Amino acid sequence: TAARSQDPAPCTTCGRHFAQDVLLRYEPICKKVSNKKHKPFSSLKERLQGTGIITLKKQPPAKGIVKLEACPLSPYEAFHSKQPGKKSNWRQHHEDFINTIQSTKQVTKALKEGHPLPPLPTPSITPVVPFLQSDYIQRPHCSRRFNEAAAQRDVKFCEEAAARRAFAAKTTGQ
Repeated sequence: TAARSQDPAPCTTCGRHFAQDVLLRYEPICKKVSNKKHKPFSSLKERLQGTGIITLKKQPPAKGIVKLEACPLSPYEAFHSKQPGKKSNWRQHHEDFINTIQSTKQVTKALKEGHPLPPLPTPSITPVVPFLQSDYIQRPHCSRRFNEAAAQRDVKFCEEAAARRAFAAKTTGQ
């Protein structure tokens, strides 16, 4: 009955309700804790600690008008942005993919049952093999092929890797 006679009172800092005797102990702690600004925990920083990998902070964008070349798009924005003049042919690629799967099933069935193999499907635009697709861009340094967004991300890495290979060839060749 003594606890019921004490009505809960709100904390002046956070507004939570406590019994009077608890509130006397709680309020100084609440004031001390609420004044501290906690730095958000970064799991990336913790993972990289001790590995020697340097993390760089992203620079805030400059105020004013920014040219598109100076501010590259994120992969999500690059994928979802509509570029004028470039027509998407994903539906045709999808249909080619489905036809390839169906013909593969027919070939597998024919091999199991001993029947002659069915004719190969003819793709409507380009072969389904990704490196033969016409919308892939070949990198000059490494001769690998990427879609447009990945090719833009690969440019600097590809140049640096080519320079490292050339430097290694010079030092081992002498």
